[in-house]
Amino acid sequence: MSTVLICDDEQDIVNALKIYLGGEGYDLLSAENGQQVLELLAARQVDLLLLDIMMPGMDGIATLSTLRRQYNLPVILLTAKSEDTDKILGLNMGADDYITKPFNPVEVLARVRSALRRYTQLGALPAKPEKCLAVGGIMLDDRSKTVTLDGEPVALTPTEYDILYLLMQHVGEVLSPTEIYRAVWNTNPIGAEGTIAVHIRHLREKIEINPAEPRYLRVVWGKGYRLESDKVEG
Repeated sequence: MSTVLICDDEQDIVNALKIYLGGEGYDLLSAENGQQVLELLAARQVDLLLLDIMMPGMDGIATLSTLRRQYNLPVILLTAKSEDTDKILGLNMGADDYITKPFNPVEVLARVRSALRRYTQLGALPAKPEKCLAVGGIMLDDRSKTVTLDGEPVALTPTEYDILYLLMQHVGEVLSPTEIYRAVWNTNPIGAEGTIAVHIRHLREKIEINPAEPRYLRVVWGKGYRLESDKVEG
């Protein structure tokens, strides 16, 4: 069973999350601050981190920035409604998703399941075929879960990988943020536009020579995103 680390300095929130997740059989760990998170990650195998943003000492953003230098596990931020700027900053730092307090237990479980599916690569996208895709100079091998650009390896997070895979399966088609969110997260979209926009920007930085003038990943204003190429191979 997957191990989930809960980090929040409010014990009532930790206890509530333990109730929600404990019934699903997850192995649960808890921490009160960022330093404890880093110590637990060094000592234990952790499959997913629920990370509060506002904490004394090392806050969630600083913790996320530090752990992303070494760890690729999915991170879901725990945020207050007033922390919109911090949500975007957290996504920019490498968070996969966020949950807004107060929590809906159904939403918590859905987002945790979705993030773990992507991390363990058990098929977050429906009917994902075992094959290679080529779009221009982008090569994606779903058997080895690797991506190269003009022959050079590209390091993607699980979320970025699944978004790119989805777009490569629908070359030339415009996919809305809601459609992308539903396919990748496998849950109802909440805050889809902002979340997808951040991940798309990260993808552009990794697969475009000049992200400001993208060759592959285009924005169709008011509609969504499209991956373009003159040649597609399966």
